[in-house]
Amino acid sequence: MTNVILVSRRVFLGTVFSAGAFVLCARLHPFQAVGALVADNPQAAWYPGVYLGIEPSGTVIIIAHRSEMGTGIRTALPMVAADELDADWSRVKIEQAIGDPKYGDQNTDGSKSIRDFYEALRDVGATGRLMLEHAAAATWKVAGSECRADHHRVVHLPSGRSLGFGELVAAAARQPVPAPGELRFKKPSEYRYVGTGVPIVDLAAICTGTAVFGYDTRLPGMLYASIERSPVLGGTLKSCDDREARKVKGVKKVVVMEPAKPPYAFQALGGVAVVADSTWAARQGRSKLKVQWEPGANGTYESENYRKSLQETARKPQKVVRNIGDVDAGFTRAVAIHEAEYYAPHLAHAAMEPPAAVANYKNGKVEAWVATQNPQAVQDAVAKALGIATKDVTCHVTLLGGGFGRKSKPDYAVEAAVLSKKVGKPVKVAWSREDDIQFDYYHSVAAMYLKAGTDGSGRPIAWLQRSVFPPIGSTFDASARYGGDNELGQGWVDVPFAIPNMRAENGPAQNHVRIGWLRSVANVYHAFAVQSFVDELAAEASRDRIEYFLDLLGPARIIDFGAEGTKFVNSGKPLDQYPLDTGRLRRVVEVVADRSGWGKGAPAKGRALGFAAHRSFLTYVAAVADLEVDNAGKIRIHRVDVAVDAGLVVHPERVKAQFEGAAVFAASIALMGEITAAGGQIQQSNFHDYPVARMGDAPLETRVHLIPSSERPTGVGEPGVPPVVAAICNAVFAATGKRIRHLPISKNKLA
Repeated sequence: MTNVILVSRRVFLGTVFSAGAFVLCARLHPFQAVGALVADNPQAAWYPGVYLGIEPSGTVIIIAHRSEMGTGIRTALPMVAADELDADWSRVKIEQAIGDPKYGDQNTDGSKSIRDFYEALRDVGATGRLMLEHAAAATWKVAGSECRADHHRVVHLPSGRSLGFGELVAAAARQPVPAPGELRFKKPSEYRYVGTGVPIVDLAAICTGTAVFGYDTRLPGMLYASIERSPVLGGTLKSCDDREARKVKGVKKVVVMEPAKPPYAFQALGGVAVVADSTWAARQGRSKLKVQWEPGANGTYESENYRKSLQETARKPQKVVRNIGDVDAGFTRAVAIHEAEYYAPHLAHAAMEPPAAVANYKNGKVEAWVATQNPQAVQDAVAKALGIATKDVTCHVTLLGGGFGRKSKPDYAVEAAVLSKKVGKPVKVAWSREDDIQFDYYHSVAAMYLKAGTDGSGRPIAWLQRSVFPPIGSTFDASARYGGDNELGQGWVDVPFAIPNMRAENGPAQNHVRIGWLRSVANVYHAFAVQSFVDELAAEASRDRIEYFLDLLGPARIIDFGAEGTKFVNSGKPLDQYPLDTGRLRRVVEVVADRSGWGKGAPAKGRALGFAAHRSFLTYVAAVADLEVDNAGKIRIHRVDVAVDAGLVVHPERVKAQFEGAAVFAASIALMGEITAAGGQIQQSNFHDYPVARMGDAPLETRVHLIPSSERPTGVGEPGVPPVVAAICNAVFAATGKRIRHLPISKNKLA
């Protein structure tokens, strides 16, 4: 149960709140601690706080505790509190939270900001509104039921007199905090902001170039560092001649940094840092270094050989992670057997703003300014690296020029802090694009094998699937070889089809690079394989793809994973609150079929539609890609239609923007995204050899169809990517007759 406490204004003197402000601290529903806290005590309950205050001037201050990287979350979450408070949005001021456990989980990752904090922010807004109403009632000596907040004022309904929020601050601070059962929440028809297109709070600053991103941070006396790192993960420095580097004008110091040791987690990778009075001088000095590396065990890593080893593993029986019925018996009864292998390569995040951080070490404490998705991870990682207390690390969060999961991993902030301590001045570490591509936490490579035994109508009566990939857990546990529960719950153990005999397996794989989460994580390769395989089966049966998918989906039902004996983590949410409802998936499929014009009219030669549907991050998404392949094999994506059931939508414009962006991101993955290694070294270095979708590659048009819903809010940042990737691949087959089983599509000969 949610409860609320009133925090003394004295606690906030010297912070964003002034003396005399009315400040609320909402204690939220307990969450299990994450990151370092989990390592200390996996059973620890965590009661985070989110703060809202009203100044005597009437200004409402809401603390945004999540990171803004284009999603609009610094606007959407405060909208929820402001709406329940019944504040005038023009008098709301948003302040960015520093890293602090009192704000709860600040990791802006996993498409969970709204779904995890929607109720909490409703609570704090409704609590503030009720306390203001009680304060007005006490002032007028009338019944509280006669007072209602209305657009930044409290009105006495019988007489029409009113008082502004600022006028009631002192009286409200003396009111007892209402019990949760006393709170009155708005009906959807009463919302002022939720469900509307409120302009994002950073819009003017971004458009005028005054917004501060990680790369924009400046401190007096600041130095700049560029770091030469081992090109092979785990490599060590053999020799370094820095004489020419020291001759470069502006270079102040060359620092040899300790190499990271597995598990790599969020450590600085180590290497040789050139510290100078400008980024240019630091990079010029770095280019003059003469270094030799001992590559270590990962020096034998070759992408092509590794692909073959993953595929060999996937062809053999592996650890069972889901089992329904008797798959082997089902195969013996099948009329036909269909098998397919799929492969997805490593991917880099390649956000438009590479990693950047500024740190100032002084008197045993660190103050940092970081383009980060997770300021608490910055605190933990910096403190561990320097041997100081977490509380002695202050992390200020700047705007992020994209993140996609890369900036929840603060190794670059650790580099800045370590170097600041070594040189005794503030240090800025700003990665180059080459650094960003070659030293990433890569999205995992994956090999998948699928087999279906079908009856006379072409419908599967037995289904087997195996997935093999180096897990994200290997970055934090050097012995990890199998997929974690979260990865396996992303499109693998949760395949929603009504097939009587089904088995999912997972095989082991050794990592040779740092593996990390990237937008949509394991859903990317799992949905690619499963949705492509369904398309293959439909083609074998000569059936309409969407009709066939809905047949496999079966009647609307709630999948009972517990009754199956299947472990399914469900994006960390209880299944009784967020069940896997195949009826909701069916609905988005029906909507996208209708809105895309599926089955209406014959397309031109070389042009076709492709379909896929997938549930991830608790959200149901169906996609149709309309594309054309010319005689030279060039692909042009004319249009993408996406139908989305994300529960209650707080900010429709930003949600649509997320799915439009997901279509572009998916085009990059499907058409061209691939990271490879030779001799342990990453072969790509910039956009010339790791291209992302440009205007000529991105969909000409993306239409997002939001399903109206009063269900709990779910995730929106990531769920659009997996079905669009698969839909593009299925459309290529429909247009050319050539099946895409190996990503990216550029690896396949289409002409």
